[in-house]
Amino acid sequence: MRAILIVRLGALGDIIHTLPMAAALRARFPDAVIDWVVDERHRDVLDLVPILNRRIVLRTRSAPLATRLTELRRTLVRERYDVAIDVQGLLKSSVVARLSGAGRVLGFSFAHLRERSASVFYTERHDPGDARAHIIDKNLTLAGALGADVSQISFPLEVPRVALQETVPHGASGGAYAVLNPGAGWPNKRWPRERFSAVARWLRDSPGLRSVVTWGPGDEALARAVVDGAGGAAELCLSTTIPELAGVLRQARLVVAGDTGPAHLAAALGTPVVGLYGPTDPTRNGPWLPDDVTVSRFSTCQCCYRRRCRVTRWCLGEVGIDEVTSAITERLEA
Repeated sequence: MRAILIVRLGALGDIIHTLPMAAALRARFPDAVIDWVVDERHRDVLDLVPILNRRIVLRTRSAPLATRLTELRRTLVRERYDVAIDVQGLLKSSVVARLSGAGRVLGFSFAHLRERSASVFYTERHDPGDARAHIIDKNLTLAGALGADVSQISFPLEVPRVALQETVPHGASGGAYAVLNPGAGWPNKRWPRERFSAVARWLRDSPGLRSVVTWGPGDEALARAVVDGAGGAAELCLSTTIPELAGVLRQARLVVAGDTGPAHLAAALGTPVVGLYGPTDPTRNGPWLPDDVTVSRFSTCQCCYRRRCRVTRWCLGEVGIDEVTSAITERLEA
């Protein structure tokens, strides 16, 4: 195999879940060119992945459709890929894979696609098996279809050491700290902010940990509200690049978050995680290390896998503070 193209456009957590597949391919084909097409909004995370040859940016926001496709096609066909792998399973990602001109375009079988129209653009369709398997294991089966050893999960990440004072105003007071991430891409993945504030106070008073509150685009006001309600127990993380965020997460004693990119990045870095899950399945999307702990309402959720809840009270609202602090105690003791 001379050249391989991976197509996983975003988002942060989904890219993290694809990294073990990339690592397996690199181990199987150590001399191959391995490139990755990524949405411009998520380019930064691939800067942490040293095993890639090129990070090819799809300009989804800074260029009109015709321009972005022409640019991408021109860039891709220069390499003459042997195989393009669409990990995302969307129509747009399958089109990108096909634009590569690769002789083989590999994707998931019809029943396992997010948009079934994507199947039209594949030359090979792979059945990953158990639909409830973790998404990392599902993605790894694509590498397995190319002869890679998929018995191990590894994350090829190199994270720069971050001076905490550059991202947290008081450096978490110079001691051990926990990270709280209250935001999420879906509103119904968010645990109430006042409960995050209560957890910050408990972390200060019980295990003696300061809290650093991280946030993503559009979530700064939410993060500030958590800090304001914490009575001095939490500090606001400054706006960070993904590499800077990774540095903050790597040095943390614990991360408490919903089904979000920062939680998945923390887990990939080996930082202890307590995950809060409502409309998504922690078996499929949760932390994969056996010591990590999830608090879940997935089995009783009435809006599963929907971005907006259609019931008057969403399931994460039923998760109490005591349940989360018990999960934190369990994880810290582990």
